[in-house]
Amino acid sequence: MTHEIALIALDGVHAMDLGMPSQVFGGLLDENGDERYRVRAASPSGHPVVTTAGFTALLEHDLSVVAEADTVMVLPGSGARAARAGSVHPEVRDALLAAHARGARIVSICTGAFVLAAVGLLDGRRATTYWRRSEEFRAAFPSVQLEPDVLFVDDGVLTSAGVAAGLDLCLHLIALDFGVAVGNDAARRLVMAPRRSGGQAQFIERWRPTDDDDRLSEVLAWASAHLDEPITVDRLARRATMSERTFTRRFREHTGTSPTAWITTERLARARELLEGTDLYVDEIARASGLGTGTHLRAQFQRRFGQSPTEYRRVFRPASA
Repeated sequence: MTHEIALIALDGVHAMDLGMPSQVFGGLLDENGDERYRVRAASPSGHPVVTTAGFTALLEHDLSVVAEADTVMVLPGSGARAARAGSVHPEVRDALLAAHARGARIVSICTGAFVLAAVGLLDGRRATTYWRRSEEFRAAFPSVQLEPDVLFVDDGVLTSAGVAAGLDLCLHLIALDFGVAVGNDAARRLVMAPRRSGGQAQFIERWRPTDDDDRLSEVLAWASAHLDEPITVDRLARRATMSERTFTRRFREHTGTSPTAWITTERLARARELLEGTDLYVDEIARASGLGTGTHLRAQFQRRFGQSPTEYRRVFRPASA
Protein backbone atom coordinates (compact mmCIF):
# COMPACT_ATOMS: atom_id res chain seq x y z
CA MET A 1 0.00 0.00 0.00
CA THR A 2 1.14 3.54 -0.71
CA HIS A 3 2.48 5.33 2.34
CA GLU A 4 0.62 8.62 2.79
CA ILE A 5 2.63 11.68 3.87
CA ALA A 6 0.94 14.94 4.86
CA LEU A 7 3.00 18.13 5.01
CA ILE A 8 1.82 20.96 7.25
CA ALA A 9 2.92 24.38 5.99
CA LEU A 10 2.40 27.72 7.70
CA ASP A 11 3.10 31.27 6.52
CA GLY A 12 6.82 31.95 6.30
CA VAL A 13 7.51 28.35 5.24
CA HIS A 14 10.94 27.68 3.80
CA ALA A 15 10.43 27.25 0.08
CA MET A 16 13.06 24.50 -0.18
CA ASP A 17 11.33 22.40 2.44
CA LEU A 18 7.96 22.83 0.80
CA GLY A 19 9.25 20.98 -2.26
CA MET A 20 11.96 18.80 -0.76
CA PRO A 21 9.82 15.91 0.58
CA SER A 22 8.13 15.43 -2.78
CA GLN A 23 11.55 15.34 -4.41
CA VAL A 24 12.85 12.77 -1.93
CA PHE A 25 9.81 10.51 -1.64
CA GLY A 26 8.32 10.98 -5.09
CA GLY A 27 9.18 8.53 -7.83
CA LEU A 28 10.14 5.71 -5.48
CA LEU A 29 8.55 2.64 -7.06
CA ASP A 30 8.10 -0.84 -5.67
CA GLU A 31 8.75 -4.07 -7.55
CA ASN A 32 5.30 -3.78 -9.19
CA GLY A 33 5.97 -0.27 -10.44
CA ASP A 34 3.63 1.35 -7.91
CA GLU A 35 4.47 4.51 -5.98
CA ARG A 36 5.77 3.76 -2.50
CA TYR A 37 4.74 7.22 -1.21
CA ARG A 38 2.18 9.91 -1.87
CA VAL A 39 3.01 13.38 -0.54
CA ARG A 40 0.31 16.00 -0.02
CA ALA A 41 0.98 19.54 1.20
CA ALA A 42 -1.66 21.20 3.35
CA SER A 43 -2.31 24.39 5.28
CA PRO A 44 -4.97 25.49 7.77
CA SER A 45 -8.27 25.79 5.86
CA GLY A 46 -6.29 25.26 2.66
CA HIS A 47 -5.25 28.92 2.60
CA PRO A 48 -2.27 30.01 0.44
CA VAL A 49 0.99 30.31 2.38
CA VAL A 50 3.68 32.94 1.96
CA THR A 51 7.12 31.40 1.44
CA THR A 52 10.58 32.68 2.29
CA ALA A 53 11.39 32.83 -1.43
CA GLY A 54 9.07 35.76 -2.06
CA PHE A 55 6.16 33.92 -3.62
CA THR A 56 2.86 32.65 -2.26
CA ALA A 57 2.10 28.96 -2.64
CA LEU A 58 -1.43 27.78 -3.31
CA LEU A 59 -1.60 24.33 -1.72
CA GLU A 60 -4.01 21.69 -2.94
CA HIS A 61 -5.18 20.50 0.46
CA ASP A 62 -6.45 21.57 3.84
CA LEU A 63 -5.61 19.74 7.05
CA SER A 64 -8.24 17.05 6.48
CA VAL A 65 -5.51 15.05 4.70
CA VAL A 66 -3.69 14.73 8.02
CA ALA A 67 -6.43 12.36 9.21
CA GLU A 68 -5.50 9.94 6.41
CA ALA A 69 -1.73 10.22 6.67
CA ASP A 70 0.70 7.55 7.84
CA THR A 71 3.34 10.24 8.40
CA VAL A 72 2.68 13.88 9.31
CA MET A 73 5.54 16.30 8.72
CA VAL A 74 5.62 19.87 10.05
CA LEU A 75 7.69 22.15 7.83
CA PRO A 76 9.96 24.96 9.11
CA GLY A 77 9.74 28.70 8.76
CA SER A 78 8.92 31.87 10.66
CA GLY A 79 5.34 30.75 11.28
CA ALA A 80 6.51 27.47 12.80
CA ARG A 81 9.15 29.17 14.93
CA ALA A 82 6.61 31.61 16.32
CA ALA A 83 4.70 28.74 17.90
CA ARG A 84 4.34 28.88 21.64
CA ALA A 85 2.10 27.02 24.00
CA GLY A 86 -1.41 28.27 23.35
CA SER A 87 -0.46 30.10 20.15
CA VAL A 88 -0.48 27.23 17.65
CA HIS A 89 -3.25 27.47 15.09
CA PRO A 90 -6.18 25.43 16.53
CA GLU A 91 -6.58 23.40 13.33
CA VAL A 92 -2.89 22.48 13.40
CA ARG A 93 -2.96 21.58 17.09
CA ASP A 94 -6.07 19.41 16.75
CA ALA A 95 -4.80 17.68 13.61
CA LEU A 96 -1.44 16.84 15.17
CA LEU A 97 -2.87 15.56 18.44
CA ALA A 98 -5.44 13.43 16.64
CA ALA A 99 -2.82 12.00 14.29
CA HIS A 100 -0.51 11.16 17.17
CA ALA A 101 -3.35 9.57 19.15
CA ARG A 102 -4.21 7.20 16.29
CA GLY A 103 -0.55 6.18 15.85
CA ALA A 104 0.58 8.23 12.86
CA ARG A 105 4.28 8.98 12.67
CA ILE A 106 4.97 12.61 13.59
CA VAL A 107 7.98 14.39 12.10
CA SER A 108 9.37 17.92 11.99
CA ILE A 109 12.00 19.53 9.82
CA CYS A 110 14.26 22.23 11.30
CA THR A 111 12.18 24.79 13.25
CA GLY A 112 9.02 22.75 12.72
CA ALA A 113 10.00 21.29 16.10
CA PHE A 114 8.69 24.48 17.71
CA VAL A 115 5.15 23.48 16.66
CA LEU A 116 5.49 19.93 17.97
CA ALA A 117 6.86 21.21 21.26
CA ALA A 118 4.14 23.83 21.60
CA VAL A 119 1.39 21.21 21.34
CA GLY A 120 3.14 18.97 23.88
CA LEU A 121 4.28 16.17 21.58
CA LEU A 122 7.93 16.55 22.58
CA ASP A 123 7.45 16.75 26.36
CA GLY A 124 10.03 14.50 28.02
CA ARG A 125 11.43 13.40 24.66
CA ARG A 126 14.80 13.93 23.04
CA ALA A 127 14.60 16.30 20.07
CA THR A 128 16.64 18.65 17.93
CA THR A 129 16.15 21.77 15.85
CA TYR A 130 18.26 24.25 13.91
CA TRP A 131 21.33 25.11 16.00
CA ARG A 132 20.88 28.88 15.63
CA ARG A 133 17.50 28.51 17.34
CA SER A 134 18.56 26.05 20.02
CA GLU A 135 18.76 28.53 22.90
CA GLU A 136 15.44 30.08 21.91
CA PHE A 137 13.91 26.60 21.79
CA ARG A 138 15.42 25.51 25.10
CA ALA A 139 14.12 28.63 26.86
CA ALA A 140 10.62 28.19 25.44
CA PHE A 141 10.35 24.43 26.01
CA PRO A 142 12.41 23.33 29.04
CA SER A 143 10.57 20.01 29.26
CA VAL A 144 12.12 18.87 25.97
CA GLN A 145 15.53 17.15 26.08
CA LEU A 146 17.16 19.20 23.35
CA GLU A 147 20.16 17.71 21.51
CA PRO A 148 21.46 20.62 19.43
CA ASP A 149 24.54 18.89 18.01
CA VAL A 150 22.92 16.12 15.95
CA LEU A 151 21.39 15.97 12.47
CA PHE A 152 18.17 14.29 13.59
CA VAL A 153 16.60 12.51 16.54
CA ASP A 154 14.27 9.52 16.44
CA ASP A 155 12.62 9.27 19.85
CA GLY A 156 9.10 8.18 18.97
CA VAL A 157 8.48 11.61 17.46
CA LEU A 158 11.16 12.48 14.90
CA THR A 159 12.87 15.87 14.59
CA SER A 160 15.65 17.12 12.34
CA ALA A 161 18.13 19.96 12.48
CA GLY A 162 18.65 22.63 9.80
CA VAL A 163 17.10 22.58 6.36
CA ALA A 164 19.61 20.20 4.74
CA ALA A 165 19.33 17.80 7.69
CA GLY A 166 15.73 17.28 6.61
CA LEU A 167 17.16 15.28 3.71
CA ASP A 168 19.02 13.06 6.16
CA LEU A 169 15.85 12.46 8.13
CA CYS A 170 13.79 11.70 5.01
CA LEU A 171 16.34 9.10 3.91
CA HIS A 172 16.18 7.63 7.43
CA LEU A 173 12.40 7.33 7.07
CA ILE A 174 12.71 5.53 3.74
CA ALA A 175 15.15 3.05 5.25
CA LEU A 176 12.75 2.47 8.17
CA ASP A 177 9.79 1.92 5.84
CA PHE A 178 11.35 -0.13 3.04
CA GLY A 179 14.83 -1.16 4.12
CA VAL A 180 18.36 0.14 3.81
CA ALA A 181 18.72 -0.86 0.14
CA VAL A 182 15.76 1.30 -0.91
CA GLY A 183 17.08 4.14 1.24
CA ASN A 184 20.49 3.86 -0.40
CA ASP A 185 18.90 3.90 -3.87
CA ALA A 186 17.00 7.06 -2.93
CA ALA A 187 20.24 8.68 -1.77
CA ARG A 188 21.98 7.81 -5.04
CA ARG A 189 19.09 9.35 -6.98
CA LEU A 190 19.57 12.55 -4.96
CA VAL A 191 23.37 12.39 -5.40
CA MET A 192 24.02 12.45 -1.67
CA ALA A 193 25.39 10.15 1.00
CA PRO A 194 22.83 7.86 2.67
CA ARG A 195 24.34 8.73 6.06
CA ARG A 196 26.43 11.84 6.67
CA SER A 197 29.13 11.82 9.30
CA GLY A 198 29.20 14.49 11.96
CA GLY A 199 26.38 16.72 13.12
CA GLN A 200 25.43 20.33 13.73
CA ALA A 201 28.26 20.88 16.21
CA GLN A 202 30.72 21.51 13.39
CA PHE A 203 28.71 24.57 12.31
CA ILE A 204 27.98 26.15 15.69
CA GLU A 205 29.51 29.58 16.21
CA ARG A 206 31.92 30.34 19.03
CA TRP A 207 30.55 32.23 22.02
CA ARG A 208 31.81 35.77 22.43
CA PRO A 209 31.15 38.08 25.41
CA THR A 210 28.88 41.06 24.92
CA ASP A 211 29.92 44.68 25.28
CA ASP A 212 28.86 44.78 28.93
CA ASP A 213 31.26 41.93 29.78
CA ASP A 214 34.40 44.10 29.56
CA ARG A 215 36.47 42.13 32.06
CA LEU A 216 35.55 38.84 30.47
CA SER A 217 36.16 40.26 26.99
CA GLU A 218 39.73 41.24 27.83
CA VAL A 219 40.56 37.92 29.46
CA LEU A 220 39.04 35.77 26.75
CA ALA A 221 40.65 37.82 23.98
CA TRP A 222 43.97 37.11 25.68
CA ALA A 223 43.15 33.39 25.99
CA SER A 224 42.18 33.18 22.30
CA ALA A 225 45.56 34.65 21.37
CA HIS A 226 47.50 32.22 23.60
CA LEU A 227 45.80 28.89 22.96
CA ASP A 228 49.15 27.20 22.36
CA GLU A 229 50.12 27.92 25.98
CA PRO A 230 48.91 26.21 29.17
CA ILE A 231 45.70 27.97 30.20
CA THR A 232 44.13 27.19 33.55
CA VAL A 233 41.05 28.60 35.20
CA ASP A 234 43.27 30.02 37.93
CA ARG A 235 45.36 31.85 35.33
CA LEU A 236 42.26 33.36 33.71
CA ALA A 237 40.83 34.36 37.10
CA ARG A 238 44.03 36.14 38.07
CA ARG A 239 44.02 38.08 34.81
CA ALA A 240 40.43 39.12 35.61
CA THR A 241 41.51 40.05 39.17
CA MET A 242 38.91 37.71 40.64
CA SER A 243 39.02 34.63 42.79
CA GLU A 244 38.76 31.41 40.84
CA ARG A 245 35.36 30.73 42.40
CA THR A 246 33.97 34.19 41.51
CA PHE A 247 35.40 34.01 37.98
CA THR A 248 33.88 30.57 37.37
CA ARG A 249 30.49 31.70 38.67
CA ARG A 250 30.42 34.87 36.56
CA PHE A 251 31.67 32.99 33.53
CA ARG A 252 28.88 30.42 33.79
CA GLU A 253 26.28 33.14 34.34
CA HIS A 254 27.30 34.83 31.08
CA THR A 255 27.97 31.76 28.92
CA GLY A 256 26.04 28.84 30.38
CA THR A 257 29.23 26.78 30.38
CA SER A 258 32.44 26.41 32.37
CA PRO A 259 35.79 28.10 31.60
CA THR A 260 37.35 24.69 30.98
CA ALA A 261 34.67 23.75 28.46
CA TRP A 262 35.05 27.13 26.75
CA ILE A 263 38.81 26.69 26.43
CA THR A 264 38.34 23.28 24.81
CA THR A 265 35.74 24.69 22.41
CA GLU A 266 38.05 27.58 21.52
CA ARG A 267 40.95 25.23 20.88
CA LEU A 268 38.81 23.05 18.65
CA ALA A 269 37.64 26.14 16.78
CA ARG A 270 41.27 27.14 16.24
CA ALA A 271 42.05 23.64 15.01
CA ARG A 272 39.15 23.88 12.55
CA GLU A 273 40.49 27.19 11.22
CA LEU A 274 43.91 25.64 10.66
CA LEU A 275 42.43 22.58 8.98
CA GLU A 276 40.44 24.80 6.64
CA GLY A 277 43.14 27.35 5.88
CA THR A 278 46.56 25.68 6.08
CA ASP A 279 48.50 22.58 5.00
CA LEU A 280 49.76 21.90 8.52
CA TYR A 281 49.84 18.29 9.66
CA VAL A 282 47.42 17.18 12.36
CA ASP A 283 50.21 16.97 14.96
CA GLU A 284 51.28 20.54 14.16
CA ILE A 285 47.68 21.77 14.42
CA ALA A 286 47.28 20.01 17.76
CA ARG A 287 50.30 21.86 19.16
CA ALA A 288 49.26 25.23 17.68
CA SER A 289 45.77 24.98 19.13
CA GLY A 290 46.91 23.79 22.55
CA LEU A 291 45.43 20.31 22.21
CA GLY A 292 48.78 18.63 22.69
CA THR A 293 49.09 15.63 20.41
CA GLY A 294 47.48 14.53 17.18
CA THR A 295 45.99 11.58 19.04
CA HIS A 296 44.24 13.88 21.51
CA LEU A 297 43.03 16.17 18.71
CA ARG A 298 41.58 13.21 16.81
CA ALA A 299 39.80 11.95 19.92
CA GLN A 300 38.34 15.39 20.66
CA PHE A 301 37.20 15.82 17.04
CA GLN A 302 35.52 12.44 16.99
CA ARG A 303 33.78 13.13 20.30
CA ARG A 304 32.63 16.66 19.42
CA PHE A 305 32.00 16.48 15.67
CA GLY A 306 31.59 12.79 14.92
CA GLN A 307 34.41 12.79 12.35
CA SER A 308 38.19 12.87 12.13
CA PRO A 309 40.25 16.01 11.42
CA THR A 310 41.10 14.58 8.00
CA GLU A 311 37.43 14.06 7.16
CA TYR A 312 36.65 17.58 8.36
CA ARG A 313 39.38 19.07 6.16
CA ARG A 314 38.12 17.13 3.14
CA VAL A 315 34.60 18.51 3.60
CA PHE A 316 35.33 22.10 4.58
CA ARG A 317 38.47 22.99 2.69
CA PRO A 318 38.00 23.99 -0.96
CA ALA A 319 39.62 21.56 -3.39
CA SER A 320 41.70 24.37 -4.86
CA ALA A 321 43.14 25.41 -1.48
